[in-house]
Amino acid sequence: MKYAELPYAELQVTTNYSFLRSGSHPGELVERAIALGHNAIGIADRNTLAGVVRAYSAVKEFYEETAIPEESWIKLIVGARLETRDGYSLIAYPMDLEAYKRLSRLLTVGNRRAAKEQCELYFEDIAQHAEGLIAIVLPPRNVDDPDFHARLKKLARLFGNRCYLAGTFLYRGNDGERLAVLDNLAAQMKTRFVATNDVHYHVPERRALHDVITAIRHTCTVEELGFRRFASAERHLKSAEEMERLFRKHPHAIDCTQEIVSRCNFSLRQLRYQFLKEHEGGETPMQKLERLTWEGAAFRYPQGVSDKIAQNIRKEFALIREKEIAPYFLTVHDIVKRARDMKILCQGRGSAANSTVCYCLRITEIDPDKNDVLFERFLSNERNEPPDIDVDFEHERREEVLQYLYEKYGRERAGMTAEVISYRPRSAVRDIGKALGLSLDRVDTLAKTVDESAHDPALMSQRFRDVGFDSTSRLGRQLLILVEQLLGFPRHLSQHVGGMVITNGPLCELVPIENAAMANRTVIEWDKNDLDALGILKVDCLA
Repeated sequence: MKYAELPYAELQVTTNYSFLRSGSHPGELVERAIALGHNAIGIADRNTLAGVVRAYSAVKEFYEETAIPEESWIKLIVGARLETRDGYSLIAYPMDLEAYKRLSRLLTVGNRRAAKEQCELYFEDIAQHAEGLIAIVLPPRNVDDPDFHARLKKLARLFGNRCYLAGTFLYRGNDGERLAVLDNLAAQMKTRFVATNDVHYHVPERRALHDVITAIRHTCTVEELGFRRFASAERHLKSAEEMERLFRKHPHAIDCTQEIVSRCNFSLRQLRYQFLKEHEGGETPMQKLERLTWEGAAFRYPQGVSDKIAQNIRKEFALIREKEIAPYFLTVHDIVKRARDMKILCQGRGSAANSTVCYCLRITEIDPDKNDVLFERFLSNERNEPPDIDVDFEHERREEVLQYLYEKYGRERAGMTAEVISYRPRSAVRDIGKALGLSLDRVDTLAKTVDESAHDPALMSQRFRDVGFDSTSRLGRQLLILVEQLLGFPRHLSQHVGGMVITNGPLCELVPIENAAMANRTVIEWDKNDLDALGILKVDCLA
């Protein structure tokens, strides 16, 4: 492959999980980097780790159906772009698992002291969590700014030989001079100079969408953006040959990308979800589950446990023991028991109704002695999926159950699952129409004609023509193309209707936690798909 002769890794990549700041999905960026022959890609969204699991899943999906050995896969470098309130701008990449935990905790600190969707970080916060992190300092447009020099000096002292200074072509006419100044500044500060392209989309054709997204973020039209838009369409992934050409006077900056890749040895694969282990009496979780299940069976069947039920229980125990998920069942049992103690109506549902253990624990109410249940619909080795127990609580009192979990396990060990709110046809038409300068009444009319479940551009075009909008005009074609591209883009993070993640260790070292819009609720940055991809269990406390 080409990258074996000319290795390059793009280490400044912003995905659309830096909400309204990028024109490409994580998967699109990963696949493009693979197509270009990059040996690694660094995903660093703005003060968040919300998109890294999507990139991780994209790498796995791309290679798993090929015969390429895993050691030859593109290397995913996981990190975050840190923007502080006191003017520091840098990309932080963890070198190992412990450094990742510190980065996740750092982001949690910034999230928890700010309102929803905000992160309030300062230099001192970074200093307290800097161990094991590689820092790529991002310079401002004016590299002669003395305040920037002072900040770079402090970061160089803090990170030592883990501090790098990024150089990027801005295409504003003075790139040669600017890169020379940065290279000299890096040498002066005893840091190293590294090449990046400040990537915000995977191909140059997404430049128009990025302009529109930028206008949406600034609540203005594209025409009003001015210098808030990029000067060119160059913020896309480039080949190693092109990056070498751009940095031909600074070849060591290209080599430096490989130095950073070799130093970053953390993978999301290393994350291990740890079940709760707070069980009294000296019993192991499995012993306690077995005891509670047989006690529950005696309660459910006062006339005696039939051979059928006993056989079901032992069969389920074997799989639960093999998968080491007894603590998960104990956690759900504890929640249901607490709700009943508080006189809150509750009942498990869904595939968990196929579990005899769940019935004996009084989590579900489908009697397996009177109904033919299939445990494999709930849990099996073949599907290799985590169990999913949904419990409904009476609507008016469900919040009491959620607050019980927060109180018992603490905000650092319990958090609600996120839900990614993505663009659908109507919201895409509204936001893009405004950004293109359409009048509010025209935007409203067009949005109302759109079927939320229909993504067919031809149908949308016809609907527009039905209300007198020329979808074949230049503006009409722009609107249709941009809407099609924007569909499915994440707009912001919300909270899942009831999914709770509870961990034995600090949850904030697994995934950053942020404040929810609702008072007294905190939310993690990953949704249920991300949790499934990493094998992290959640408990669904539904209404």
